[in-house]
Amino acid sequence: MKLATKRGAAFPIRICNRCEGLMPEVKKARAIGFNHIALEVGDIEEALAFYGRIFEFQLRGKDGDMAFIDLGDQFLALQKGRKQPSDDGRHFGLVVDDKDAVRRALVETGVEVLPGPFLDFRDPWGNRVEIVGYDNIQFSKAPNVLRGMGLAHLSKNANAIKELAEKGMAPD
Repeated sequence: MKLATKRGAAFPIRICNRCEGLMPEVKKARAIGFNHIALEVGDIEEALAFYGRIFEFQLRGKDGDMAFIDLGDQFLALQKGRKQPSDDGRHFGLVVDDKDAVRRALVETGVEVLPGPFLDFRDPWGNRVEIVGYDNIQFSKAPNVLRGMGLAHLSKNANAIKELAEKGMAPD
């Protein structure tokens, strides 16, 4: 990318190899986070029962073949209709306040923890979930969201604070 000037003001341009001319660079939206993740499951009631044995959660709503698990300012959508085979590498990381409690719940309910360095499991429909502790990662909820979730006591460990500080995002 080069900078060109137009009446003294610099603006980004791209050189177009095919048209041998200058084109203004198109402004792109910046991805800044997730609103929700949707998982396909076989049956909504069975999925709510399964996830309810592992996690404490509030049901945000239910509508026909969908249910929405509240994650504060985000949510997990469960949608009836899983058709593809089990996920192997494809997964999502679910942030929790107590990773050890999830490990115990998985053992107590007979859910297999997948081999490897992380706490991963598959739900009965083959969705792969990685459990991540809030204290050990850069992901942060705003203080007002944590307060509203009854989790204002959560904090980050030294390594996570260092990583956040390097990006100018350390908690006050």
